[in-house]
Amino acid sequence: MPFNSLPFLLLFLPVALGLHALCVARRPGWRVAWLAGLSFAFYGWWDLRFVPLLAASIALNWLAGEAWRRSGRGDVLTAAIVLDLGLLGLYKYLGFFAGLTDAVTGASLPLVSLALPLGISFFTFQHIAYLVDLRRGKAEPMTLAEYAVYIAFFPRVIAGPLVRPSELVGQLRAPEPSSADRAASGLMLLTAGLAKKVFLGDGLGSSIDPLWAAAAAGGRPDFATALQATVGYALQLYFDFSGYTDMALGLALLFGIVLPENFRAPYRAASIQDFWRRWHITLSLFLRDYLYIPFGGSRHGVPRQLLALFLTMALGGLWHGAGLTFVAWGAAHGIALGLHVLWRRAGLRLPEAAGFLATFVFVCLAWVLFRAPDFATALSVYRGLLGLGTEAGGAPEFWPLAAGAAALAILGPTAREAVERLIPRGWAAAATALLLAAILLQVGNDANQAFIYARF
Repeated sequence: MPFNSLPFLLLFLPVALGLHALCVARRPGWRVAWLAGLSFAFYGWWDLRFVPLLAASIALNWLAGEAWRRSGRGDVLTAAIVLDLGLLGLYKYLGFFAGLTDAVTGASLPLVSLALPLGISFFTFQHIAYLVDLRRGKAEPMTLAEYAVYIAFFPRVIAGPLVRPSELVGQLRAPEPSSADRAASGLMLLTAGLAKKVFLGDGLGSSIDPLWAAAAAGGRPDFATALQATVGYALQLYFDFSGYTDMALGLALLFGIVLPENFRAPYRAASIQDFWRRWHITLSLFLRDYLYIPFGGSRHGVPRQLLALFLTMALGGLWHGAGLTFVAWGAAHGIALGLHVLWRRAGLRLPEAAGFLATFVFVCLAWVLFRAPDFATALSVYRGLLGLGTEAGGAPEFWPLAAGAAALAILGPTAREAVERLIPRGWAAAATALLLAAILLQVGNDANQAFIYARF
């Protein structure tokens, strides 16, 4: 049940908000349990098959945390984390590693393909964050109901943002703040995210998805077609994923929860380091705190730092998908971040405009690896960008939409910034209502597409 579907917008959300308001008014002590039940209902509506898996993973990790608190045995937490990663590997990477083993050794292993549970990559990281922070003394113990909301809270269970225990537990234990401005901000963020997804993300996708399909089928796109596929995907991914995040933040606000910011105009970045401070911020912070720093970070000399950057980003690429193209995408960013470290240590500087252009070009080129289903498709697009392709397939009407989307992504305010400026204004409320009506009409025409990050 995606956020951009009529069953969610016209049935699930209104009923959930009404029952939540009734719970807060009559039985405020039941609020956390109600949010947990609501989240399981949402997850089950989307994919009922994996509700037992989600519930079991929540129970086992919470019990591991409780066992550690009582015994102080670190091996309990280690075993739980190994189990979490094992389940992720079983569902997401079993076929990938079997194919890799076959390619390296020549052994013919049976390929097993299991259905991927929705959000497993995200809730696995949430489990790890809680257990590690509990051991480090950075997380307070939670009740089972609180932990269920921390893991499965429906606005963010499918595609984030990733939340630290310390960011949520205090909000669950405090009385829900009743604020008309907060509710208005939530509705406006939800609407802005829907607009970004439906009108820009899906609009761009309808133009470029056939180009990627043609390249995957063995086509040789010419320069204009490859450029459209490359730039179009960079913009599509941003508006699709940041739109989801805006919706998640807005929905959470409607239920009295503040989630962390996840995007801060990343295509405005003037360096690759700056890009990762703006793109998927909660994942960047997770990778920094739970991989990069444990790998050594910047504390053990430059060679160790460069290796830590490379390994962190390569593993971050693998987390996104079970394919070598994802690993190559992550590795490319790890190399770029390493070169940025060397550049800064050498005392070199680029003018901001040159830094912006170099960063944007690199990020777009790297997205080709992220989008391509295999290296052959990526190579076909890269050849087209070098002018070595022969097949035209781009649509001229794509560029006006892409230009407007790029201007908004680079020059315009983020949805969060715009909402903060507009609350409370009467005309903003009227504009939000009209925009939401237009979105409902568009969604009703079945023009909506699945969220890109829902598959990760």
